[in-house]
Amino acid sequence: QVQLAESGGDLVQPGGSLRLSCAASGSIFSIYTMGWYRQAPGKQRELVATITRTGTTNYADSVKGRFTISRDGAKNTVFLQMNSLNAEDTAVYYCNLKTSRISPENYWGQGTQVTVSS
Repeated sequence: QVQLAESGGDLVQPGGSLRLSCAASGSIFSIYTMGWYRQAPGKQRELVATITRTGTTNYADSVKGRFTISRDGAKNTVFLQMNSLNAEDTAVYYCNLKTSRISPENYWGQGTQVTVSS
């Protein structure tokens, strides 16, 4: 079993910044991708950003140029630096870990609330 522990969610002013962290622990035998998804009330969960074990990144169009995903492979930890936040970024942010590209085992964190409001 793999556990994902997110932290860093908070209330932030529009235009502000926030940094999320996610540490994976447990029986981790392989990691293909770690990343972040978010879900606002009444909406489907959507991809925010992912990073592979080799450092390849992928971003949703809505966050390109504002968010940066990074990783610490030795610590099985992924970060999401969020800049220029706006109200549309308000959501619960979930950490995700996939063990392979095809037919992966898929793990989720409990979520951390990000609220952007004045």
